[in-house]
Amino acid sequence: MGYRFADLTNACHDDWRAYIEHDFVRQLGSAALPEASFRHYLKQDYLFLIHFARAYALAAYKSPTLADLRQAHEGLKAIVDVELGLHVGFCQEWGISEQELAELPEARATLAYTRYVLDTGNRGDLLDLHVALAPCLVGYGEIANWLNAQTSTLRGSQNPFDAWIAMYESEEFQAAMQAELEWLNARLADVTPARFAELSKIFRDATRLEIDFWQMGLDLIDSDLTDKSRTH
Repeated sequence: MGYRFADLTNACHDDWRAYIEHDFVRQLGSAALPEASFRHYLKQDYLFLIHFARAYALAAYKSPTLADLRQAHEGLKAIVDVELGLHVGFCQEWGISEQELAELPEARATLAYTRYVLDTGNRGDLLDLHVALAPCLVGYGEIANWLNAQTSTLRGSQNPFDAWIAMYESEEFQAAMQAELEWLNARLADVTPARFAELSKIFRDATRLEIDFWQMGLDLIDSDLTDKSRTH
């Protein structure tokens, strides 16, 4: 029997749980997250989405089949034509203008994560790239589901971050997550143990960088080009 996505999460169980259940996520769910932290995260997530679109363009280049090419094309269109527009509108609701987004400097956590994904895709094949992106696409869907399973999570008007949870629990996002899981499972089923070890390292590194992305928002790291609150 071959490997599946669950084997990737099991291979870095502690990091995966630290990402899914991060304090940023917990505080977002309980409405305790400082609004400044959420705004900082939103701004940097906009920059991440731009690089995410570039990663799908790279996936198109790396696609060995027409089906893979079509999938990459649909992913790129969804980000550029739909998700970025929604994100801009979401930011505006939080007092962040499109002009401000266009002039944003990248935080170090954004630089590290996005360049890691693109570098992994450039050096490796299409599966390497998908595995590097999986903590984002699959992880956000799992986070929404995890939040909904917690008794501490507030929904509706009780929580100013409810729309964020709703975005990732939506039928559209959950369907995209399931489609990605099916794609990954089909390809992981054929890899050797040595190849799986390589992919596990990519997945673990990307997950750790996702943890840093949450921490960046929580601690306002690189907010306004200053490192305000990182302690060692």
